[in-house]
Amino acid sequence: MLSELANEQVATGNLTQHDATLIGMLMLLGGFDTTANTISLGVLALTEHRDQFEILRQLETPEEIDGAVEEILRYTAVPQGGRRRVALADIEIGDVVIRAGDGLILAGDLANRDASVVEDPDRLDLRRPAHRHVTFGHGPHQCLGMPLARLELQIAFPALVRRIPTLRPAVAMDRIEFREPGTGVYGVKELPVTW
Repeated sequence: MLSELANEQVATGNLTQHDATLIGMLMLLGGFDTTANTISLGVLALTEHRDQFEILRQLETPEEIDGAVEEILRYTAVPQGGRRRVALADIEIGDVVIRAGDGLILAGDLANRDASVVEDPDRLDLRRPAHRHVTFGHGPHQCLGMPLARLELQIAFPALVRRIPTLRPAVAMDRIEFREPGTGVYGVKELPVTW
């Protein structure tokens, strides 16, 4: 895809080099960084919750696996920082009035832990009925790579727990370093594992 993007920029000139570079960076960030961090955080969560690790090992149907992956996506929510928007008109949400021109930060990672939407939201429960999480955003700003990311995760997680049933972190949790806030994508710097 990156080669096609570069060829399009050179051959047609329809994209500036700057725009082609930004699109390429977005493809790498969205197509690799988010999925890689969801896998590492998912593995960490599953190994910290061995009961859920074992549940995932036993799931057989695509629907069960899909539901488990949706719960991992909700629980880990690697996109951080929120979407920034400006209200175009006055609106009331609950008992809060937002005025036209007010700045908003819509934090999907926090929305995925909203107790008014998800019962016991800080608990990982792979048998939980799939909830509408906003890990991939929503509406016209929904992640373009969402179907590919879901497919990669639906393959990776069951394969890991079935092929390496003794998978566990090789270091204590307090020695695992997490990415700095403000990077846009939450995750671990590295996750040493053993089995």
